[in-house]
Amino acid sequence: MPDTLLQPLAEIVGAAHVLTDADARAPYEEDATGTYRSQARAVVRPADTAQVAAVMRLAHETGTPVVPLGGNTGVSGGAWAGAEQGAILLSLERLSRIREIRPGARLAIVEAGVVLETLHRAVADHGLIFPLVFGARGSCTIGGNLATNAGGSNVLRYGNTRALTLGVEVVTPDGRVMDLMTELHKDNTGYDLKDLYIGAEGTLGVITAAVLKLAPAPRAYATAMLAVPRLSAALDLLNRLQATTGGAVEAFEYMPGAYMDALAERFPDTRPVFGETHPINVLVEIGATAPRDAAPGPDGRLPVTAVLEDALGEMLEAGQLSDAVIAQTEAQRREIWARREAAYEVSVMRRPVVNNDIALPLDKVEPFLDRMAETLPGIAPGAEDITVGHLGDGNLHYCVWLDRCATPGDPALYERVVETVEDAVQDLGGTFSAEHGIGHTKRGTMARRKDPAALEVMRAIKAALDPKGIMNPGKVLP
Repeated sequence: MPDTLLQPLAEIVGAAHVLTDADARAPYEEDATGTYRSQARAVVRPADTAQVAAVMRLAHETGTPVVPLGGNTGVSGGAWAGAEQGAILLSLERLSRIREIRPGARLAIVEAGVVLETLHRAVADHGLIFPLVFGARGSCTIGGNLATNAGGSNVLRYGNTRALTLGVEVVTPDGRVMDLMTELHKDNTGYDLKDLYIGAEGTLGVITAAVLKLAPAPRAYATAMLAVPRLSAALDLLNRLQATTGGAVEAFEYMPGAYMDALAERFPDTRPVFGETHPINVLVEIGATAPRDAAPGPDGRLPVTAVLEDALGEMLEAGQLSDAVIAQTEAQRREIWARREAAYEVSVMRRPVVNNDIALPLDKVEPFLDRMAETLPGIAPGAEDITVGHLGDGNLHYCVWLDRCATPGDPALYERVVETVEDAVQDLGGTFSAEHGIGHTKRGTMARRKDPAALEVMRAIKAALDPKGIMNPGKVLP
């Protein structure tokens, strides 16, 4: 029987942008992890906000589920359209205009389909940065970043996506366009609806554009890899550097010895950082925006580099530092970062893998890792963790390989590991979802761990804004 929805969709976006052939749909239907493979009714590719609104009006009238799709780089099944060909995948890739860059106001107005790295390049021409940085920046889109409240390596200095956003444009489930595109830093006119849609993972509406904050581009960086005997020593260094530089530490990334060994296995040509393997390695980067910190002093050193070198020298004398390598060139800086940004490729080179995206108070990271080192062998003998994380903001990607366990493919084993991590995180005042979102993957955890009153409020909001339940069904809420 012909699908009666396809012709109206074609009239809205053009027949060439309603993809129904299996081969044409395939790139949109498989997620970055390869875990979720959709069977969508169609992939619909609108060109602008008006077309998104028209598609949503049609979907609302017909009760058709809609799954918004950005760069398809998510790892929590947030863009899974199911396997029954009932939903349409609404790809926002054609909404790719940077509408405006205003250096004086330090803001950019962009559409949801703009690739993050494209925005980086565009604002760099003005001596500015959009300070959201992570490995998928070459393919992820602003809409997806907003939908998941993406984090990354610079949260320590600049905050998550929500903190970088002044306003948004949203299409509601019934096809109305809501203009929340404020360019103001202060606007207390009722409920802050912008923050309701950021991080909602497309379950309340479709974000089609945003007003984003820009920041001055650092004039110089001081970047180093450190080996420390304990994480507590690393946090002492972080606090000292923050105090000395006025909060200019841009990244403070944790890479344990097990991860460095796995990195060498996955990428054999990678040069080792140190002459020996250390159990705790930290990438630190300071960004200098003030001219005085980026101009060579009488001794030829950049002040920003001198601050880092002096702090590391004192730590070495105090026995708080095992080794350190400071990048002397941009090429060396990029080489240091390449080790960290290979984390996803390293984590999935062995399967099955339990990839937890958790966050803890900074002084609870070490107790969590100590607890898991004691607990994991008892529940999953043979399992290995190759955790990496954004130590500066407490976000750990606690990744566990199960392939050497007695029954690696046992779903019960997978759940035991997940719940053991949840127990430790909850006991230490952390969260089970830091920057990857809930999607489909963590709905069970939401049921187990989220405050019941909070879930009731979330369900009430969902029912009020999407009464037909067509927006990204089966995500976030248990």
